[in-house]
Amino acid sequence: MSALCRDCLTEIETARRCPACGGPRLLEHPELDRLAIAHVDCDAFYASVEKRDDPALRDKPVIVGGGRRGVVSAACYIARIHGVRSAMPMFEALRLCPGAVVVRPRGAAYAETSRAIKALMHALTPLVEPLSLDEAFLDLSGTARLHGAAPANLLAGLVRRIEDELGVTASVGLSHNKFLAKLASDMDKPRGFSVIGRADTAEVLRGKPVGLIPGIGTAGRAALERAGVRSIDDLLRWDRRDLSARFGSTGERLYRLARGEDRRRVSPDAPVKSISNETTFASDIDAPDILDGHVWRLAEKVSDRAKAKGLAGRVVTVKLKRADHRLLTRRASLRESSQMAETLYTAAAQLLRDAGAARPRGETGGTGPLRLVGVGLSELSAAAEADRTAGDLVDPQAARRARAEAARDAIRARFGPDAIIKGRALR
Repeated sequence: MSALCRDCLTEIETARRCPACGGPRLLEHPELDRLAIAHVDCDAFYASVEKRDDPALRDKPVIVGGGRRGVVSAACYIARIHGVRSAMPMFEALRLCPGAVVVRPRGAAYAETSRAIKALMHALTPLVEPLSLDEAFLDLSGTARLHGAAPANLLAGLVRRIEDELGVTASVGLSHNKFLAKLASDMDKPRGFSVIGRADTAEVLRGKPVGLIPGIGTAGRAALERAGVRSIDDLLRWDRRDLSARFGSTGERLYRLARGEDRRRVSPDAPVKSISNETTFASDIDAPDILDGHVWRLAEKVSDRAKAKGLAGRVVTVKLKRADHRLLTRRASLRESSQMAETLYTAAAQLLRDAGAARPRGETGGTGPLRLVGVGLSELSAAAEADRTAGDLVDPQAARRARAEAARDAIRARFGPDAIIKGRALR
């Protein structure tokens, strides 16, 4: 296969346009028919679903998120042109793009679309490893014989079906391992399809920042910079033993990934270990009622994601960052696993109080003003339907609250997230 038309899926020789449909979206690569590991990532997923469901938004900048004190959950590409990015404080996003339409998140709508996308993926291969609602790895090894087409053809057909049938667009990265497939999918967005073959791996990685390596966050980058490592080229100059001596098991991993080596398999049964959400404030906050409102909204988001995945958790975690950037983490175990927003909020709010949040710094145990708050749920397990409305011997009202929350979720799924809200959500 010399080239593939992404519009009509015709295999052709090299050309500027497809001779079959006249389309310009041609995919060419010497290894196109020999690569099988893919990363598929929907483009501005939340905003795309909102535009699909409300055609009046199609040509407008759309921001998905909370009120002026909240943060951006997602932004369409029109809004991104103005500099709006995910996790940006809402007031800053609206300053950059004052004409944007702000839409509150609709977790149920995103989860439903995500399930439909995953079903299309599973029609091609059982080896689908979801990473979130809008992205997944696929291993299409051996599927050519089953479907009569190379993985590249199948992927081009997949994203076309996602767009035609579900109204959202997606980008594809195709390579010989997960690390490079994920890197490729970010190279040409939106509606992109990028390929990294074995022969061009070294050239693609040359000069790239070390932060592209998965799992290297802010603290990791700082540690590497202290060792003089800022790019993948810097890593290539290190001996394997020296990297391992300096960074332990992470050093071995850095050595391999800097060379484009990734032995991880696409694992459809890889368990989700935790679900979390956090928000960084535009200015430090020490008002207890405002912090409480943020904790409720974060607990709701974690609950929505747990419900969408059919999971419940036993441990609630609160993450706090003080004005001096010091991080505090507090955990609490629930009596029973739960996915209920009210249960998660109750535990998280108590952890916030126990940590001394908003208590004057001079007072014993006080954190002083906070710049970040996060809520997480871990020790996850499958949530049976009975678990969602089960009683509690210690708390007789638990079943009643669970039924009320289930009814609220059903109403919001039908009429939108603002159909029913709690007063604490307005803080």
